[in-house]
Amino acid sequence: MKDETKCLHSGYTPANGAPRVMPIVQSTTYVFDSTERIGELFDMPTAHMYSRFSNPTVEVVEKKIADLEGGVGAMCTSSGQAASLFSILNVCNSGDSFISTSTIYGGTVNLFAVSLKKLGIECIFVDAHADEETIQKAFKPNTKAVFGETLANPALAVLDIEKFAKIAHKNGVPLIIDNTFATPILCKPFEFGADIVVHSTSKYMDGHALQVGGVIVDSGNFDWTNGKFPEFTEPDESYHGVVYTRDFGNMAYIIKARMQLMRDFGAYPAAHSAFLLNLGLETLPIRMKQYCENALAVAKFFKDSDKIESVRYAGLKEDPYYALGQKYLPQGACGVISIVIKGGKEAAVRFMDGLKLASNEVHVADIRTCVLHPASATHRQLTDEQLVAAGVNPGLIRVSVGLESIDDILEDLTQSLNQL
Repeated sequence: MKDETKCLHSGYTPANGAPRVMPIVQSTTYVFDSTERIGELFDMPTAHMYSRFSNPTVEVVEKKIADLEGGVGAMCTSSGQAASLFSILNVCNSGDSFISTSTIYGGTVNLFAVSLKKLGIECIFVDAHADEETIQKAFKPNTKAVFGETLANPALAVLDIEKFAKIAHKNGVPLIIDNTFATPILCKPFEFGADIVVHSTSKYMDGHALQVGGVIVDSGNFDWTNGKFPEFTEPDESYHGVVYTRDFGNMAYIIKARMQLMRDFGAYPAAHSAFLLNLGLETLPIRMKQYCENALAVAKFFKDSDKIESVRYAGLKEDPYYALGQKYLPQGACGVISIVIKGGKEAAVRFMDGLKLASNEVHVADIRTCVLHPASATHRQLTDEQLVAAGVNPGLIRVSVGLESIDDILEDLTQSLNQL
Protein backbone atom coordinates (compact mmCIF):
# COMPACT_ATOMS: atom_id res chain seq x y z
CA MET A 1 0.00 0.00 0.00
CA LYS A 2 1.02 3.61 -0.53
CA ASP A 3 1.45 5.91 2.47
CA GLU A 4 -1.96 7.54 2.01
CA THR A 5 -3.59 4.12 2.25
CA LYS A 6 -1.39 2.91 5.11
CA CYS A 7 -2.36 5.95 7.19
CA LEU A 8 -5.98 4.87 6.94
CA HIS A 9 -5.76 1.08 7.00
CA SER A 10 -2.50 -0.19 8.53
CA GLY A 11 -2.59 -1.73 11.98
CA TYR A 12 -6.30 -2.46 12.19
CA THR A 13 -8.50 -4.68 10.05
CA PRO A 14 -12.02 -5.05 11.47
CA ALA A 15 -13.36 -8.58 11.79
CA ASN A 16 -16.84 -9.49 10.59
CA GLY A 17 -19.30 -7.32 12.52
CA ALA A 18 -16.52 -5.43 14.34
CA PRO A 19 -16.27 -1.61 14.56
CA ARG A 20 -15.01 0.10 11.41
CA VAL A 21 -13.08 2.64 13.52
CA MET A 22 -10.31 1.42 15.80
CA PRO A 23 -11.91 1.03 19.25
CA ILE A 24 -10.49 2.45 22.48
CA VAL A 25 -9.64 -0.36 24.89
CA GLN A 26 -9.78 1.69 28.08
CA SER A 27 -8.49 -0.97 30.45
CA THR A 28 -5.33 -1.40 32.50
CA THR A 29 -5.58 -5.15 32.70
CA TYR A 30 -6.73 -8.34 30.97
CA VAL A 31 -8.31 -11.58 32.18
CA PHE A 32 -6.96 -15.09 31.54
CA ASP A 33 -8.43 -18.54 32.08
CA SER A 34 -5.58 -19.91 34.18
CA THR A 35 -2.78 -18.97 36.56
CA GLU A 36 -0.44 -20.97 34.38
CA ARG A 37 -1.17 -18.79 31.35
CA ILE A 38 -0.37 -15.60 33.29
CA GLY A 39 2.88 -17.17 34.49
CA GLU A 40 3.81 -17.98 30.90
CA LEU A 41 3.32 -14.35 29.93
CA PHE A 42 5.76 -13.22 32.59
CA ASP A 43 8.30 -15.58 31.03
CA MET A 44 7.46 -14.59 27.46
CA PRO A 45 5.03 -11.63 27.07
CA THR A 46 3.39 -12.54 23.78
CA ALA A 47 -0.05 -11.10 24.62
CA HIS A 48 -1.46 -8.04 26.38
CA MET A 49 -1.40 -8.58 30.13
CA TYR A 50 -1.00 -5.10 31.65
CA SER A 51 -1.17 -1.68 30.06
CA ARG A 52 2.18 -0.56 31.37
CA PHE A 53 3.64 -2.90 28.71
CA SER A 54 1.10 -2.79 25.92
CA ASN A 55 -2.49 -2.03 25.03
CA PRO A 56 -4.60 -3.15 22.02
CA THR A 57 -5.42 0.42 20.95
CA VAL A 58 -1.82 1.58 21.25
CA GLU A 59 -0.68 -1.55 19.43
CA VAL A 60 -2.68 -0.55 16.36
CA VAL A 61 -0.86 2.78 16.22
CA GLU A 62 2.50 1.07 16.75
CA LYS A 63 1.87 -1.24 13.82
CA LYS A 64 0.75 1.65 11.62
CA ILE A 65 3.84 3.75 12.33
CA ALA A 66 6.15 0.76 11.86
CA ASP A 67 4.51 0.13 8.49
CA LEU A 68 4.90 3.78 7.45
CA GLU A 69 8.60 3.80 8.37
CA GLY A 70 9.24 0.38 6.86
CA GLY A 71 10.24 -1.19 10.19
CA VAL A 72 9.59 -4.58 11.78
CA GLY A 73 8.10 -3.19 14.98
CA ALA A 74 7.46 -0.09 17.06
CA MET A 75 6.85 0.89 20.67
CA CYS A 76 4.93 4.01 21.64
CA THR A 77 6.04 6.04 24.64
CA SER A 78 4.51 8.78 26.77
CA SER A 79 6.66 11.49 25.13
CA GLY A 80 9.26 12.09 22.47
CA GLN A 81 11.86 12.58 25.19
CA ALA A 82 11.03 9.13 26.57
CA ALA A 83 11.50 7.67 23.09
CA SER A 84 14.92 9.31 22.73
CA LEU A 85 15.92 8.19 26.23
CA PHE A 86 14.83 4.57 25.70
CA SER A 87 16.50 4.41 22.29
CA ILE A 88 19.85 5.08 23.98
CA LEU A 89 19.30 3.11 27.20
CA ASN A 90 18.44 0.06 25.12
CA VAL A 91 22.04 -0.12 23.85
CA CYS A 92 24.09 1.82 26.42
CA ASN A 93 24.99 0.95 30.01
CA SER A 94 26.85 2.96 32.63
CA GLY A 95 30.40 3.37 31.36
CA ASP A 96 29.37 3.43 27.70
CA SER A 97 29.36 6.35 25.29
CA PHE A 98 27.46 7.35 22.17
CA ILE A 99 27.88 10.03 19.52
CA SER A 100 25.34 12.70 18.62
CA THR A 101 25.35 15.56 16.17
CA SER A 102 25.30 18.90 17.99
CA THR A 103 22.45 20.35 15.92
CA ILE A 104 19.57 18.66 17.74
CA TYR A 105 16.60 19.76 19.85
CA GLY A 106 17.66 21.64 23.00
CA GLY A 107 15.77 19.32 25.33
CA THR A 108 17.59 16.36 23.80
CA VAL A 109 20.93 18.13 24.27
CA ASN A 110 20.16 18.49 27.97
CA LEU A 111 18.95 14.87 28.21
CA PHE A 112 22.14 13.60 26.60
CA ALA A 113 24.69 15.97 28.13
CA VAL A 114 23.31 16.25 31.67
CA SER A 115 20.81 13.56 32.64
CA LEU A 116 22.52 10.63 30.89
CA LYS A 117 25.86 11.82 32.25
CA LYS A 118 24.44 11.31 35.74
CA LEU A 119 23.75 7.71 34.76
CA GLY A 120 27.35 7.24 33.66
CA ILE A 121 26.65 7.41 29.92
CA GLU A 122 28.77 9.86 27.93
CA CYS A 123 27.45 11.74 24.91
CA ILE A 124 30.15 12.85 22.48
CA PHE A 125 28.85 15.73 20.34
CA VAL A 126 30.18 16.15 16.81
CA ASP A 127 29.72 18.69 14.05
CA ALA A 128 27.36 17.18 11.46
CA HIS A 129 29.32 18.97 8.72
CA ALA A 130 32.65 17.45 9.71
CA ASP A 131 34.27 14.98 7.34
CA GLU A 132 34.26 11.25 8.01
CA GLU A 133 37.84 11.22 9.26
CA THR A 134 37.09 13.88 11.89
CA ILE A 135 33.92 12.16 13.07
CA GLN A 136 35.77 8.84 13.24
CA LYS A 137 38.15 10.32 15.81
CA ALA A 138 35.21 10.82 18.20
CA PHE A 139 34.60 7.07 18.51
CA LYS A 140 35.84 5.21 21.56
CA PRO A 141 35.98 1.45 22.26
CA ASN A 142 32.86 1.87 24.44
CA THR A 143 30.82 3.83 21.84
CA LYS A 144 27.51 2.05 21.23
CA ALA A 145 25.41 4.27 18.92
CA VAL A 146 25.21 7.37 16.74
CA PHE A 147 22.26 9.81 16.99
CA GLY A 148 21.04 12.61 14.72
CA GLU A 149 17.93 14.44 13.50
CA THR A 150 16.69 14.33 9.91
CA LEU A 151 15.76 18.00 10.23
CA ALA A 152 17.36 19.63 13.27
CA ASN A 153 15.10 21.60 15.60
CA PRO A 154 15.34 24.61 15.28
CA ALA A 155 18.47 24.96 13.12
CA LEU A 156 16.67 23.10 10.27
CA ALA A 157 19.95 21.55 9.20
CA VAL A 158 19.38 18.50 6.99
CA LEU A 159 21.44 15.52 8.14
CA ASP A 160 23.41 13.51 5.60
CA ILE A 161 21.93 10.22 6.84
CA GLU A 162 23.90 8.02 4.45
CA LYS A 163 27.19 9.51 5.61
CA PHE A 164 26.41 8.91 9.26
CA ALA A 165 25.04 5.42 8.58
CA LYS A 166 28.29 4.52 6.82
CA ILE A 167 30.38 5.79 9.75
CA ALA A 168 28.19 4.09 12.36
CA HIS A 169 28.23 0.74 10.59
CA LYS A 170 31.98 0.95 10.02
CA ASN A 171 32.24 1.02 13.82
CA GLY A 172 29.68 -1.73 14.36
CA VAL A 173 27.04 0.48 16.01
CA PRO A 174 23.49 1.50 15.01
CA LEU A 175 22.41 4.87 13.65
CA ILE A 176 19.40 6.32 15.52
CA ILE A 177 17.49 9.07 13.71
CA ASP A 178 14.93 11.48 15.15
CA ASN A 179 12.54 11.84 12.21
CA THR A 180 9.99 14.08 13.95
CA PHE A 181 9.98 17.07 11.60
CA ALA A 182 10.16 15.05 8.40
CA THR A 183 7.74 12.26 9.36
CA PRO A 184 7.80 9.09 7.23
CA ILE A 185 5.75 10.98 4.63
CA LEU A 186 8.70 13.22 3.70
CA CYS A 187 11.63 10.96 4.61
CA LYS A 188 12.13 7.28 5.43
CA PRO A 189 15.55 7.09 7.14
CA PHE A 190 15.70 3.27 6.93
CA GLU A 191 16.01 3.60 3.15
CA PHE A 192 19.25 5.56 3.70
CA GLY A 193 20.84 3.17 6.19
CA ALA A 194 19.41 4.25 9.56
CA ASP A 195 18.70 1.41 12.01
CA ILE A 196 16.37 2.95 14.59
CA VAL A 197 13.93 5.86 14.22
CA VAL A 198 12.33 7.90 16.98
CA HIS A 199 9.57 10.50 16.84
CA SER A 200 7.86 12.97 19.06
CA THR A 201 4.34 12.06 17.99
CA SER A 202 3.16 15.27 19.69
CA LYS A 203 4.20 17.13 16.55
CA TYR A 204 3.11 16.49 12.94
CA MET A 205 1.88 12.93 13.54
CA ASP A 206 -0.72 14.23 16.00
CA GLY A 207 -0.89 17.62 14.33
CA HIS A 208 -3.64 19.02 16.54
CA ALA A 209 -1.77 19.64 19.83
CA LEU A 210 -3.98 17.10 21.59
CA GLN A 211 -1.57 14.59 23.13
CA VAL A 212 2.07 14.28 24.12
CA GLY A 213 3.69 11.08 22.90
CA GLY A 214 6.65 9.41 21.26
CA VAL A 215 7.55 6.25 19.39
CA ILE A 216 10.59 4.09 18.66
CA VAL A 217 10.69 2.13 15.39
CA ASP A 218 13.06 -0.78 14.73
CA SER A 219 14.24 -1.39 11.16
CA GLY A 220 15.15 -4.99 11.95
CA ASN A 221 18.31 -4.56 9.87
CA PHE A 222 21.07 -4.15 12.45
CA ASP A 223 23.20 -7.14 13.41
CA TRP A 224 23.18 -7.22 17.22
CA THR A 225 25.34 -10.36 17.22
CA ASN A 226 28.51 -8.54 16.14
CA GLY A 227 30.03 -8.86 19.63
CA LYS A 228 29.47 -5.29 20.85
CA PHE A 229 26.06 -5.91 22.41
CA PRO A 230 26.17 -8.87 24.84
CA GLU A 231 22.82 -7.88 26.40
CA PHE A 232 21.19 -8.94 23.14
CA THR A 233 23.01 -12.25 22.79
CA GLU A 234 23.34 -13.44 26.39
CA PRO A 235 20.53 -14.63 28.72
CA ASP A 236 18.46 -11.91 30.41
CA GLU A 237 18.14 -13.16 33.97
CA SER A 238 15.36 -10.65 34.67
CA TYR A 239 13.25 -12.57 32.12
CA HIS A 240 14.24 -16.12 33.02
CA GLY A 241 17.06 -16.43 30.52
CA VAL A 242 15.50 -14.98 27.38
CA VAL A 243 18.11 -14.36 24.67
CA TYR A 244 16.73 -11.58 22.49
CA THR A 245 18.55 -12.32 19.25
CA ARG A 246 17.90 -16.06 19.57
CA ASP A 247 14.25 -15.83 20.61
CA PHE A 248 13.11 -12.78 18.62
CA GLY A 249 15.42 -12.61 15.61
CA ASN A 250 15.39 -9.26 13.83
CA MET A 251 12.89 -7.83 16.36
CA ALA A 252 15.43 -8.19 19.19
CA TYR A 253 15.88 -4.43 19.69
CA ILE A 254 12.23 -3.42 20.00
CA ILE A 255 11.27 -6.47 22.09
CA LYS A 256 14.15 -5.81 24.49
CA ALA A 257 13.04 -2.18 24.82
CA ARG A 258 9.53 -3.29 25.79
CA MET A 259 10.51 -6.19 28.06
CA GLN A 260 13.21 -4.30 29.94
CA LEU A 261 12.73 -0.54 29.71
CA MET A 262 8.96 -0.25 29.43
CA ARG A 263 8.57 -2.88 32.13
CA ASP A 264 10.78 -0.93 34.55
CA PHE A 265 10.02 2.70 33.64
CA GLY A 266 6.40 2.38 32.54
CA ALA A 267 6.41 5.40 30.21
CA TYR A 268 3.53 4.00 28.13
CA PRO A 269 0.80 6.20 26.58
CA ALA A 270 -2.88 5.93 27.47
CA ALA A 271 -5.28 4.24 25.06
CA HIS A 272 -7.21 7.47 24.53
CA SER A 273 -3.99 9.31 23.62
CA ALA A 274 -3.27 6.65 21.00
CA PHE A 275 -6.80 7.02 19.63
CA LEU A 276 -6.26 10.77 19.18
CA LEU A 277 -2.85 10.15 17.62
CA ASN A 278 -4.41 7.75 15.14
CA LEU A 279 -6.86 10.43 14.02
CA GLY A 280 -3.89 12.66 13.23
CA LEU A 281 -2.07 9.90 11.37
CA GLU A 282 -5.08 9.33 9.12
CA THR A 283 -4.68 12.79 7.56
CA LEU A 284 -0.88 13.05 7.78
CA PRO A 285 -0.09 12.77 4.03
CA ILE A 286 -2.58 15.48 3.11
CA ARG A 287 -1.44 17.77 5.90
CA MET A 288 2.27 17.37 5.17
CA LYS A 289 1.72 18.37 1.55
CA GLN A 290 -0.09 21.57 2.59
CA TYR A 291 2.40 22.39 5.37
CA CYS A 292 5.21 22.27 2.82
CA GLU A 293 3.32 24.39 0.30
CA ASN A 294 2.44 27.08 2.85
CA ALA A 295 5.92 27.08 4.40
CA LEU A 296 7.66 27.54 1.07
CA ALA A 297 5.49 30.60 0.38
CA VAL A 298 6.28 32.02 3.82
CA ALA A 299 10.01 31.31 3.41
CA LYS A 300 10.04 33.20 0.11
CA PHE A 301 8.16 36.08 1.81
CA PHE A 302 10.78 36.31 4.56
CA LYS A 303 13.64 36.06 2.03
CA ASP A 304 12.32 39.13 0.23
CA SER A 305 11.85 41.21 3.41
CA ASP A 306 14.47 43.84 4.25
CA LYS A 307 13.75 43.32 7.97
CA ILE A 308 14.92 39.71 7.97
CA GLU A 309 18.60 39.00 8.39
CA SER A 310 18.47 35.36 7.32
CA VAL A 311 16.05 32.54 6.53
CA ARG A 312 16.70 28.85 7.02
CA TYR A 313 14.43 26.53 5.02
CA ALA A 314 15.76 23.64 2.95
CA GLY A 315 13.05 24.19 0.34
CA LEU A 316 14.69 27.46 -0.78
CA LYS A 317 17.23 27.08 -3.56
CA GLU A 318 19.49 29.56 -1.79
CA ASP A 319 19.52 27.51 1.42
CA PRO A 320 22.82 25.75 2.27
CA TYR A 321 20.88 22.53 2.84
CA TYR A 322 18.92 22.66 -0.41
CA ALA A 323 20.96 19.87 -2.06
CA LEU A 324 20.62 17.55 0.94
CA GLY A 325 16.95 18.51 1.12
CA GLN A 326 16.42 17.42 -2.46
CA LYS A 327 18.06 14.08 -1.66
CA TYR A 328 16.33 13.28 1.62
CA LEU A 329 13.19 15.45 1.44
CA PRO A 330 12.23 15.66 -2.24
CA GLN A 331 8.52 16.15 -1.46
CA GLY A 332 9.09 19.13 0.83
CA ALA A 333 11.02 20.39 3.83
CA CYS A 334 8.14 20.36 6.37
CA GLY A 335 6.33 23.43 7.68
CA VAL A 336 8.95 24.81 10.05
CA ILE A 337 11.12 27.82 9.17
CA SER A 338 13.88 29.48 11.19
CA ILE A 339 14.44 33.21 10.71
CA VAL A 340 16.74 35.78 12.25
CA ILE A 341 15.27 39.27 12.45
CA LYS A 342 17.50 42.31 12.17
CA GLY A 343 17.82 43.91 15.60
CA GLY A 344 18.49 40.77 17.62
CA LYS A 345 16.48 39.46 20.53
CA GLU A 346 14.57 42.69 21.20
CA ALA A 347 13.28 42.92 17.64
CA ALA A 348 12.44 39.20 17.65
CA VAL A 349 10.33 39.57 20.78
CA ARG A 350 8.52 42.64 19.42
CA PHE A 351 7.74 40.85 16.16
CA MET A 352 6.38 37.79 17.95
CA ASP A 353 4.29 39.81 20.39
CA GLY A 354 2.82 41.76 17.46
CA LEU A 355 1.36 38.71 15.74
CA LYS A 356 -2.43 38.35 15.87
CA LEU A 357 -3.17 35.10 14.03
CA ALA A 358 -0.03 33.14 14.88
CA SER A 359 0.24 31.92 18.47
CA ASN A 360 3.27 32.52 20.67
CA GLU A 361 3.54 29.11 22.31
CA VAL A 362 5.81 26.25 23.34
CA HIS A 363 4.87 23.95 20.51
CA VAL A 364 5.66 23.26 16.89
CA ALA A 365 4.28 21.32 13.92
CA ASP A 366 0.66 22.17 14.69
CA ILE A 367 -2.25 22.75 12.31
CA ARG A 368 -2.23 26.36 13.55
CA THR A 369 0.64 28.73 12.85
CA CYS A 370 2.79 29.29 15.94
CA VAL A 371 6.11 30.92 16.79
CA LEU A 372 8.77 30.45 19.45
CA HIS A 373 12.00 32.16 20.51
CA PRO A 374 14.25 29.12 21.18
CA ALA A 375 16.98 30.99 23.07
CA SER A 376 14.38 32.07 25.62
CA ALA A 377 12.43 28.82 25.73
CA THR A 378 13.33 25.35 24.43
CA HIS A 379 17.10 26.07 24.40
CA ARG A 380 17.14 28.34 27.47
CA GLN A 381 19.17 25.84 29.50
CA LEU A 382 22.05 25.76 26.99
CA THR A 383 25.27 27.71 27.35
CA ASP A 384 26.23 30.32 24.75
CA GLU A 385 28.64 27.80 23.25
CA GLN A 386 25.93 25.12 23.09
CA LEU A 387 23.53 27.60 21.48
CA VAL A 388 26.04 28.29 18.73
CA ALA A 389 26.67 24.56 18.24
CA ALA A 390 22.92 23.95 18.03
CA GLY A 391 22.58 26.69 15.41
CA VAL A 392 20.55 28.99 17.67
CA ASN A 393 21.12 32.73 17.20
CA PRO A 394 19.76 35.07 19.97
CA GLY A 395 17.53 36.67 17.35
CA LEU A 396 16.35 33.38 15.86
CA ILE A 397 12.62 32.70 15.69
CA ARG A 398 11.14 29.32 14.90
CA VAL A 399 8.04 29.77 12.73
CA SER A 400 5.77 26.74 12.45
CA VAL A 401 3.51 27.43 9.50
CA GLY A 402 0.02 26.01 9.89
CA LEU A 403 -2.86 25.18 7.59
CA GLU A 404 -4.66 28.50 7.60
CA SER A 405 -5.15 30.33 4.32
CA ILE A 406 -1.73 31.39 3.11
CA ASP A 407 -3.17 34.87 2.46
CA ASP A 408 -4.13 35.25 6.11
CA ILE A 409 -0.77 33.93 7.33
CA LEU A 410 1.16 36.38 5.14
CA GLU A 411 -1.09 39.27 6.15
CA ASP A 412 -0.40 38.58 9.82
CA LEU A 413 3.35 38.38 9.30
CA THR A 414 3.31 41.58 7.24
CA GLN A 415 1.41 43.65 9.79
CA SER A 416 3.76 42.60 12.60
CA LEU A 417 6.91 43.24 10.58
CA ASN A 418 5.55 46.68 9.68
CA GLN A 419 5.52 47.59 13.38
CA LEU A 420 9.27 47.12 13.73
